[in-house]
Amino acid sequence: MATIADQSDIEIVGEVVKDEDLNEAVEQTQPDVLILALEEPERPLGQCGFLLGRYPRMRILALAPEQNRGVYYWAMIDIRNRPVESSEAGVLSAIREKPGLVGLGRM
Repeated sequence: MATIADQSDIEIVGEVVKDEDLNEAVEQTQPDVLILALEEPERPLGQCGFLLGRYPRMRILALAPEQNRGVYYWAMIDIRNRPVESSEAGVLSAIREKPGLVGLGRM
C-alpha cells in the first residue's frame, strides 16, 4: 500500500478487510484496478470471475506478498458473427439461438 500511495497518478479509493465486503466496495468505488492479497494468486476468489463479468473494464491484480508472486487478471469481450437467413424462420431462429458463450445481456 505504501508503494501505491506514494504514486501521484494513482489514487487509492478504498480498502476492504473482509471478503464479504468486496462486492459492495467495488460497486461503490468502481476502481480501474482491484488489488487483492491472496495466499494463492493463481487461484483467485470465485468473486473475480463475477466482478470481471460485471465490470469488464476493471483489472484485478492478485498478489501474494509473502511469496513474492502475483497474477494480473482482465476480461476480454469476444464478438462473433454468422450469416442469418433473411426469412421469417431465419430471423426467429437467430433470436431464439443460445450462443456458445454466456453474455451479459438479457432477453
